[in-house]
Amino acid sequence: MADLPPTLPGAPLLGSLVDLRRDSLATHLRALRECGDVVRIVVGPPGWRTTFYGVFSAEGARQVLTTESSNFRKDSKAYGEIRATFGDGLLTSQDETYRRQRRLIQPLFTRRRVDQYADAIAEEVDGVLRHWRQRDDPIVELHGEMTRLTLRVVARILFGTDAEEAVPTVRRCFPVISEGVLQRVISPINPPRSWPTRANRRRDAAQKELYALCDRIIAERAAAGRRDDATSDDLLGLFTLTRDSSGDQFAASEVRDQVLIFLLAGHETTATALTFALHLLALHPDAQAKARAEVDDLLDGRTPVAADVDNLPYVTCVIKEAMRLYPSAPAISRMAVTDTEVAGFRIPARSNVFVSTWAIHRNPAYWPDPERFDPDRFHPDAEENRPRYAWMPFGGGPRACIGQHMSMLESTLSLAMVLQAFELAPVDTAVSVRQGITLRATSRVRCRLTPRRQP
Repeated sequence: MADLPPTLPGAPLLGSLVDLRRDSLATHLRALRECGDVVRIVVGPPGWRTTFYGVFSAEGARQVLTTESSNFRKDSKAYGEIRATFGDGLLTSQDETYRRQRRLIQPLFTRRRVDQYADAIAEEVDGVLRHWRQRDDPIVELHGEMTRLTLRVVARILFGTDAEEAVPTVRRCFPVISEGVLQRVISPINPPRSWPTRANRRRDAAQKELYALCDRIIAERAAAGRRDDATSDDLLGLFTLTRDSSGDQFAASEVRDQVLIFLLAGHETTATALTFALHLLALHPDAQAKARAEVDDLLDGRTPVAADVDNLPYVTCVIKEAMRLYPSAPAISRMAVTDTEVAGFRIPARSNVFVSTWAIHRNPAYWPDPERFDPDRFHPDAEENRPRYAWMPFGGGPRACIGQHMSMLESTLSLAMVLQAFELAPVDTAVSVRQGITLRATSRVRCRLTPRRQP
């Protein structure tokens, strides 16, 4: 059997605990730089230690997520915490439960059905643009604005007319829950969730508020359906109505778990992509001008539709490069079932394993000058010569994100409409980010907007 991978140097008593708490993403990059493609990271004092195995190469990611995915399950510490918080929806479920859920949900996320939401997306983006035009202050904070936009989009797609009610609750509760999950994943010792610690009380309050919102909306929709036998095109209605070929459908108790997961995955991921696509274009006026020219040439001032997405290749490259530099899921966690060899190193059974999207997206083996913003990296000729898992913002393998077309559709339409309406200039040039359940900006991402005449 192969040797264990090298261990990242840490403090004698606590290992890499302080480093991970301070900046887990920088720790991933240091591990790649100092130790290589597979690294052992020890956290906590002797007798209470947790050992993580970080995977920082495209080939290692392919093994964990695809070719040997059956040996890497979502039994890891991270997914245990997410499951305890958000229930057993499509993101966290496994085995037959996952296969059944995927079978029921997959028809709702075909390209043809997702494209039907393009008009709703454009309407929400247009509302943001109108708001910006009416502001006296030309400076906007992009992360807050894009989070509000994507929340409205996903809430509208999930809940229909109940979108406005959901937005403030989700914005208030998700950051608290995300930070709570991260701290419990990193900590080698955690008090039981039932203990009334300050952290547990804050997380529980946010969780109860979010659950109450979902339960109320689901109950109201069910009552409306009983009264008038109405059907709905929003996902909540479809979750309750969809059946597979054998007649199987979601039980009422399962619907909330799916709604919570899609709220989580459907707004924070796209908000991050849009925030940093706009921020990076503001910092790089040449790329901004090139993307805007493509939009103007194709659309000539009209509102984009789903069919336009494939005809905006440079805008798509901008979004992909923003997702490379700021992947919404900076790490993907698994648990090794048996002893396994990954990229030439042994990973013992029952080990916590994470694939670091953040480090892979900055691995100089695939990305020359990796911190540089360069949308041309995603020209088709460049992509042909790059390993499949060198870019993986949506994961990969049988558990790849089911909503990736939705995210790309929303991101492309939104970016095109913003470029039509405004020129962007940076206010904040350096932005801090932090790993939670998803990647989050921890400093302001401000941009100056200048309205432009329509072509």
